[in-house]
Amino acid sequence: MWHKITFIIFVILFCNSCDNSSSESSTGDTTGVSDTEIVLGVWGPLTGPAALWGTIIKGTDAYFKMINDDGGINGRNIKFVYKDDAYDPSKTVPAVRELVQKDEIFAVAGGIGTAPCMSVMNFLEENKVPWISPMTGVTHWTYPPKENIFTSFPLYFDEGQIMAKYATQDLKLTKVAIIYQNDDFGKSGLIGAKQMLQQNNLDFVGALPVEISDTDLSSHVAKLKESGAEAVLLWVLPRQAAIILGSSAVIDFKPAWLASVVLSDMALMHNITKGGWEGVYFNYPGTVLPTDEDSPNISKYKTAFAKYYPEERWGTFSASGFIWLEPLVEGLKRAGKNLTRESFLEAVSTIKDFETSSGVIISFSKENHLGTRSLGIMRCKSATEAEKIGEIITSDSDVSEMIKMLGEK
Repeated sequence: MWHKITFIIFVILFCNSCDNSSSESSTGDTTGVSDTEIVLGVWGPLTGPAALWGTIIKGTDAYFKMINDDGGINGRNIKFVYKDDAYDPSKTVPAVRELVQKDEIFAVAGGIGTAPCMSVMNFLEENKVPWISPMTGVTHWTYPPKENIFTSFPLYFDEGQIMAKYATQDLKLTKVAIIYQNDDFGKSGLIGAKQMLQQNNLDFVGALPVEISDTDLSSHVAKLKESGAEAVLLWVLPRQAAIILGSSAVIDFKPAWLASVVLSDMALMHNITKGGWEGVYFNYPGTVLPTDEDSPNISKYKTAFAKYYPEERWGTFSASGFIWLEPLVEGLKRAGKNLTRESFLEAVSTIKDFETSSGVIISFSKENHLGTRSLGIMRCKSATEAEKIGEIITSDSDVSEMIKMLGEK
């Protein structure tokens, strides 16, 4: 009799265990999700040498607050937690560990800086934390695809190709130089442009690396002038770009300047260069600038940013905090009420031909986690007005070959 009772108890406990296991696997990972809230997190340079990019985080914060004011997403509000890493990977690592282990975020919303992002990529992948739209155009996130990472930001390889092609084929300039940040951000622009130049039997007349901490760039500018450069590509921090243009004015060096998308905040660059940004060509991922008051979404975003950050200037960087996170919000909407990390990533992979408020077309799939390879070129005419140069360009460059070249640098 006792053996029968023991056996029955064992069967009941075993079945309950199976039921619980089955229930857990069917619900998936709901870290950071409650009935009323979704916890999202990010890091970025609110201080330090790249602090001008910190406005992106403020834009994202305003975007999520605007969404909450509009009723949230599928009945949940967004709680947004962000950390200042001062553009220093040694500070990014503990900040992200805190976001994941203490704040228990559901997903990462953005993330600024190539080296900072690379310092935590493996940790986020190991912990299966969804990461949408790292705001850096290197290939590490998507070649090969990472299960938990989807990015909308254009590749620096493609940018370099597009700008070098424009300088040589449209502007008809043959003496091209580049000044670039000495990491994978700058080197990616360098390689993309170099490959395009080589296809036209050209090479850089000057390729000068700079470190993040460099503030005296007069010797760099002198070398650029000595090289006879007719066009100079800029793959540096905003403050360094301002220093370069200021130093160039002092020695009457006037090449065509062509800048990476990371310098596309026209109003900011116009301000910190004291008007020296006029005439500069810059890559822009879309057709609608944040100064376009005719765009309903841009107008709404500008109003929201003014509401939550009344002392801050509206521009491309603050707008980027809204626009680059639109695919994340779309994924949350598509995932529905029964939100898990798994259902969210599945939903993001279904986003196809999604047009952002800047005019970028984003398409993902389970095999492709890079949303776009298209860019436009604009030319600064004033702090608020830009000339669109031609149509949006979609790159068809050989990414695998450029990754190989990057590894050799």
